[in-house]
Amino acid sequence: MSSINYDLKNIKGIVFDVDGVLSPSTIPLGEDGYPRRMANIKDGYALQLAVKKGYSIAIITGGKDIAIRKRFEALGIPDIYTDVPHKLPILTEWMEKRHLKPEEVAYMGDDIPDLHCMRHVGLPCSPFDACWEAKQSSVYVSKFSGGYGCARDLLEQIMKAQDHWLSDTDSFRW
Repeated sequence: MSSINYDLKNIKGIVFDVDGVLSPSTIPLGEDGYPRRMANIKDGYALQLAVKKGYSIAIITGGKDIAIRKRFEALGIPDIYTDVPHKLPILTEWMEKRHLKPEEVAYMGDDIPDLHCMRHVGLPCSPFDACWEAKQSSVYVSKFSGGYGCARDLLEQIMKAQDHWLSDTDSFRW
């Protein structure tokens, strides 16, 4: 049983921000001035499984580190948008490209730059430690913080609602 007050059977596309969602909000800086992000393995497992199950997954982030692209390409995600100062135009282009209606899309964001996107989709979501405005704009606030399983939480509930979670041998391998 899902704790999300939305018909999850409608969801075909899921979009994630990186910093504060797929990685924790606190990020150590390298000597070169670039952030060194952490990645949650359970989030990664759920992301690659969602791709295998045919969901359209996108990453839209203001971050521009090449490590972001490498991490999510390795999980099979084809739509990775980095160094994005204003996310809504990218989101709407991606939705058009994937033939998705707003009610078929979930977006998980944690801060002010995500608000326009969150207000443009049917299922806006945020991690537990998101800013107040993101939580207020969310249909669902995960019980997990950014970088600590909030993406897995969302994806698992969507896939369970659509009978895609642990449904075949793809579920038991990377």
